[in-house]
Amino acid sequence: MTIPQTMRAMVLARPGNPLEPRELPVPDPEPGQLLVRVRCCAVCRTDLHLVDGELPDPKLPVIPGHEIVGEVVAAGEGVERFSAGQRVGLPWLGWTCGECSHCRAGHENLCENARFHGYTLDGGFAELTVADQRYAFPLPDEYTDVAAAPLLCAGLIGYRTYRMAGEEIDRLGLYGFGAAAHIVAQIAVYQGHKVFAFTRPGDTAAQEFARGMGAAWAGGSDQSPPEELDAALIFAPVGPLIPAALRSVRPGGVVVSGGIHMSDIPSFPYRILWQERVVRSVANLTRRDGEELLALAPRVPIRTRTEVLPLSEANTALDRLRAGDVEGALVLDCGSLPPTQGD
Repeated sequence: MTIPQTMRAMVLARPGNPLEPRELPVPDPEPGQLLVRVRCCAVCRTDLHLVDGELPDPKLPVIPGHEIVGEVVAAGEGVERFSAGQRVGLPWLGWTCGECSHCRAGHENLCENARFHGYTLDGGFAELTVADQRYAFPLPDEYTDVAAAPLLCAGLIGYRTYRMAGEEIDRLGLYGFGAAAHIVAQIAVYQGHKVFAFTRPGDTAAQEFARGMGAAWAGGSDQSPPEELDAALIFAPVGPLIPAALRSVRPGGVVVSGGIHMSDIPSFPYRILWQERVVRSVANLTRRDGEELLALAPRVPIRTRTEVLPLSEANTALDRLRAGDVEGALVLDCGSLPPTQGD
């Protein structure tokens, strides 16, 4: 396969501004890196937080995108895990040092020196990208490129958030029913749990979507569920949902925030935290999360709801995400999808 000298990319030059279309040199893979022709890249709320200036210290200029499906076209020195022609998925976590206390303790998601695709490393809103072979995943054959893309962040972070709720759950609340929640709901139902979905008040379309994904009940986030919850997972970046979820979980229940950014959490009375209720956050992901989810997905089977837009419409995708005008996940066609992909 001939490797071009330049590539198209959508670039964030300054937070708060729209992405800019640019023609850039194709990067050379360094030792241990893959050069990947991007087939498609799903659009994540974290991309929106980056563009809106809500994440600190990004690499600038930066190419966003961290739910990347592509094909290896070249490899740097020392690459052994992949070869040209293989399909790979690239997630949010793109590099860790392996030496800090967190890495040595098996918590690479908390690495002090971690780098992230589409944030501190260039990502997938482009025709080509480079990636550390250690943080690339082979993808299940059962999934098309478009169907696989949301698994690489919405799926992985959703799965880690779900695992953090523990095993003693039967009734699970999901606050914010978008890309992550529609994947988690399918896993939870498959594993025999009862799902309660919370959306923006009055968003009947999202509530119907949730019921279609197996939710036993769906309503607004201003409502109380018909049953006490064992755990609640929060995917909407809305701080007031923390006390709302605490009021809905049983004594000993767990509230897990799955987002990288959230608006301020308001003060709340101690009595809704009392009786050993737990509030915790999730940070990033580990390779174990990826391996487990990608093995589990075909067994469920997880069906991702997607809509495909061309790479040139990345700003439109972000605007729609900001407005809540998305059911499931938006996926950018980065120029190398087969014609039938995304149908």
